Amino acid sequence: MTEGTPKDTKPNTMKEEATCETQASSSTKRTKAPRRINRRRRNTNKAPPVDPVLLEKTMRESNLPKAYSFEIQKTIQRIVNINASHIALQMPEGLLLYATVLSDVLQRLAPCLEQVSILGDVTYGACCIDDLGAQALGAQLLVHYGHSCLVPIQHTAIPCLYVFVELTIDVPHVVDCLHLTVAASSQEKLPHVYLLGTIQFRHSLTQAQELLIEKGYETSIPQAKPLSPGEVLGCTSPVLAEDTAADSIVLFVADGRFHLESTMISNPQISMFYRYDPYSKTLTEESYEHEKMKDLRQVAIQKAKSAKVFGILLGTLGRQGNPAILSKIQEKLKRKGKRYFIMLVSEITPAKLALLEGKIDAWVQIACPRLSVDWGHHLSTKRPVLNPYELFVCLEEISFQTNYPMDYYSNAGGPWSNYHETNKEREVVMS
Repeated sequence: MTEGTPKDTKPNTMKEEATCETQASSSTKRTKAPRRINRRRRNTNKAPPVDPVLLEKTMRESNLPKAYSFEIQKTIQRIVNINASHIALQMPEGLLLYATVLSDVLQRLAPCLEQVSILGDVTYGACCIDDLGAQALGAQLLVHYGHSCLVPIQHTAIPCLYVFVELTIDVPHVVDCLHLTVAASSQEKLPHVYLLGTIQFRHSLTQAQELLIEKGYETSIPQAKPLSPGEVLGCTSPVLAEDTAADSIVLFVADGRFHLESTMISNPQISMFYRYDPYSKTLTEESYEHEKMKDLRQVAIQKAKSAKVFGILLGTLGRQGNPAILSKIQEKLKRKGKRYFIMLVSEITPAKLALLEGKIDAWVQIACPRLSVDWGHHLSTKRPVLNPYELFVCLEEISFQTNYPMDYYSNAGGPWSNYHETNKEREVVMS
């Protein structure tokens, strides 16, 4: 919600004052007329703040975990501002157990709210935002929990509010674990520490940075814009500096490996990765088999080069599939004389692909690029399953990159990525 300066309550007075000033100035010497300033008007329909007593009582009775920031007050303000009587809640499975409690809390605090729908389909990331499903239910607002704003709100069918659900963790314990581990193995100079993690821990990374600096470490929090500093997605990660790689380590805060692997894939020059799990409060050393992954993907790409018929899989799970990338792939396959058909799928499974094995020679999926990287050789044992980057290599648009790109939601991403200049509007290009 964009707010401006307060609406002027005395427009005539201001006009008279400005006129008087101009006349007084011109009586002494000729000067340019004062530049007109257009002020943005404040939204006068802004909702009143939530009663703090009622808010505190409701939150206490809800038993929602205090370490989780569900941003209730901001959500209520948004609901009341648009006078929404029906909203939809969407969240990953790890948060779904709080959905009914959140529904009850919001209905108690927002007088205009009459109905809350809970979207139960699997939600892997913000790319799965289901604004179209919420619109079909008649919702006037979708609240998406647990992920950052990947699909811009101007491209969604109904208004959307992203709640990151930031977590409060024991940051001193994170730093102490790393320091005790690293200091024991460092003979002379302490290494440079890159701090990364999932969106829930972005403020924790800043706190950890301050504590590490106090202990004598050089630190940085990299950023793959437009993501937040330190934020990593399963398909998007900052590329870390080559010149500091030999003396650097990565501290990654997350409860699983999926996002960390994105950083490891795109930064093979870094040899030491540590992952801190805030739930088990453990620090583990992590590694990745780069050569094995690259060998598997290059075999799939080479096999697809002889394909005559491609099956294009457009992901319909939320907003996974980008229509602009679909148009680009269609155009490139046509130019190379390849035949193709398009299949819409919410989830890509071996059973679905097996049904059409006899009809196609290779698949290219516009859904999650990690499906090909992690599971491509399992999704189909007879037909290669490429992602858009790999198709570009297959069609000899580019060469296979030494550092496998994880840039699908980066402003600096290649022509296969979502925020590339030709793809960011997510529109079908008619040829």
